[in-house]
Parts: sequence; C-alpha cells; structure tokens
Amino acid sequence: MGTVANPARRRRGPPGADAAHSIWRRRSPQKEADPALRIGAEECPPVRLRAGQAPLAQAARASFSAPGPLATVASLALSWKSVATVSPLAKESPVSEPKGPLPPKKSPYRIPVPAHPVKRREPLPWHRPKPEDEDPSARERVEAIARSATYRQADQDVEFLALDATRGVRLQIDYLKTQQELERQHIEHTIVVFGSTRIREPEASRRYVAQLTEALQANPGDEALESRLKVARRLLAKSRYYEVAREFGAIVGKACDRTCDGKLMIMTGGGPGMMEAANRGAFDAGARSIGLNITLPHEQYPNPYITPELCFRFHYFALRKLHFLLRARALVAFPGGYGTFDELFETLTLIQTRKIRPLPVVLVGEEYWRSAFDVDFLVEEGVIDAEDRELFWYAETAQEIWQGILHWHEANGTPLLPAKGG
Repeated sequence: MGTVANPARRRRGPPGADAAHSIWRRRSPQKEADPALRIGAEECPPVRLRAGQAPLAQAARASFSAPGPLATVASLALSWKSVATVSPLAKESPVSEPKGPLPPKKSPYRIPVPAHPVKRREPLPWHRPKPEDEDPSARERVEAIARSATYRQADQDVEFLALDATRGVRLQIDYLKTQQELERQHIEHTIVVFGSTRIREPEASRRYVAQLTEALQANPGDEALESRLKVARRLLAKSRYYEVAREFGAIVGKACDRTCDGKLMIMTGGGPGMMEAANRGAFDAGARSIGLNITLPHEQYPNPYITPELCFRFHYFALRKLHFLLRARALVAFPGGYGTFDELFETLTLIQTRKIRPLPVVLVGEEYWRSAFDVDFLVEEGVIDAEDRELFWYAETAQEIWQGILHWHEANGTPLLPAKGG
C-alpha cells in the first residue's frame, strides 16, 4: 500500500516549479546565498493589517512557508506590502473604517437610461403592417397569413396539440399542472374517497321515489316505470352512505386541518354522489378538499363543495388515477359501479404486486361489497392467494372508517396524525 497523500502538500511542486527554481539558482546564486534575503514568513516583523489583509497574508504565508527562493521573494513582498500599508500609529490607534456607502465614481462616459422592457420610443419596421399605399392588397394577404393554422403559436394551437404525435406532450402537461399546484400549496397527503355518482342525499332520493310512484299510479302496468321505481328504492336504501361519507369528510377535515396544518386532506373524483358527500363534509368543517374531474364527451360539472383552487380537470384517466395514489394515505370505497371498481381493483393490484407501498383500503357497506366482490370465491378458485384477503377490510360508520385507518398506520409505524403533545 502506498503512502497516503498529504491533503495540502505535494512532494513535488506544480509543473514549472522546478524549472523556475533552477533558473533562479543559475541567475542569482549570490542572492540565494545571502542570509539577509532569506527571511521566512515567521521572521516578518509583527504588523497590524487593515481589514481584509489578514486572510491574504495568512494565505500567502501558508503557501510559501517552505524555505527556498520563491518563499524568500513572497515573504519579502508580503512584508514590504504590509509595512507600506500600515500607519505608523497603527499600534496606538485603531484603524477607522469608512461609514456608509462610498460615493459613486465619476465616469468619463455618459451612462444611458435603462431601456423599457417592452416599449420603444421608435417602433421597429415590423411593428406596422405594410402600408396600403405601397400595395393595396397587402392588408388582405397579411390577414390571410394570420388566419393560417401554421401561423399559430405551437402552445396555442389546439389542433396541433390534439395530434397523435403530440400525445407525449399532453401526457406530460396533464400530470405536471396538478403536480405543480399541489406542491405549491404544500399538500403532502390525501385520503381518497370513491363511490357511485348515483347515490344521492336521502332527501333527494326520497323525492325521486315519490315522483316515480306518482307517475306509476298515473300509468299502472308501465314496466319501464316499475323498473325505474325498483332501482330508485334500492338507491334510497343506500342513500344512508351519503351521510356516512359526509360525516367522514368532516372528521378528516377537522382532524387534519387542526393537527396537520392542512397538509392532509380529502381527495375525490370531483363528481356528485358519494364524492360530493365527502367534499361536502370537509366543506362543513371549514377545511379544504380536492376534486379530480375528467373531461368526457358529454358535459360534466364538478360538485360545488370542492375548494375552487383545488379542483383539477384531466384529459387522461391514467394521469388522474396516478394523482389519486401519488399522495394517498388511505383509500375509502363506498358502493359504486364501473368507475369505483376500476379505481379499487387497480389499487389492490398495485398493493398486491408491491408496485406501491401498502396503504389501508376500506370497503364501506359489507353487504353490498360481499355481493359485488366475492373475494372468498376468488381464493377458492386459486386466482388470488389467501393473504390477498388482508389487503382491505369492511366498515359501516364514519368513525369505524377513521379509527381503522388510524390503527392501521399506527401498526405500520407511519402514524397519520402527530403525537399528542409533540
């Protein structure tokens, strides 16, 4: 093993040092031999340096502390510079420092006034169209050019941005806009709530059942009305979950707005039904909440309880689902249809395959979910493992959902709320 190199010194000087040393020795042998000129840095008389000179002196002395001709010259130069710049009365009186900014030096040149960032005193030639007196048809031609799609700025050309070739750009900005805003507002974690858009609040469900009942009485035997009334009554039975979701949103809003400084909040798909209920609960509690809407072929309106500056609209389902899980600390699924199943099963797949860190998944309404999703059947058929049944659990009330999530995170070593007194 070789000797460890000194962190500050070299065994040989930098390139050219030996040549300079040999030249010095050839040209000035008498001066090198003269002991009067061999003054080391430590032999310099003590002087009091002005402000800013001490670091320079220390650096110079450290650089030329080794004996030799270069050290001799450096030491002498340093000593003479120090003596020349120190007042004879430096030891008796402190050096006075100038107070306030120094007056600007007068320049022999005229300094122009800074140019305006936009305006000019004289317009440039292209600031005006070609005059009609030079070419009567110029104006019409310029207007035709301005209407051309190729003249549109790329980031303002909707047709260009809709091309297959620009899909990558659309994917990037679909992700980036929401990401930038959530980061700007310091939102770190979310509790995501899914559920049917068709389950309305109880009073609205009761009114709808009453309307269908009245219509069927006026048209007895109408099979279409009978079918709609049957479905409406089943939705009325499930409307209790609207109140559960609303209460849960209020619990999360109160707890997190008070203890998490607003960095943990409810996130939904932004639509009506169960998503509206969760946003509404947070709204009732005076807390902010997030809604992620999606652009569809038909018009879609966000529910009115989302915080306006936290309501986003996506072009791609994939990017919307990415943002659902990017900050999620829990997923709560109320009874729902295809959309709810899509989001639920994708989350379970990501947890099962460990593509994301496990997080609590709560299915609200055990009776509904056991009928819609027979996990025991899947285990018996051998298409999933028994341990995959442990990726979620059931709950019925808002408190059961909340306490279950808190317990899961405590057991996982990732407490959702700050410790009391912490």
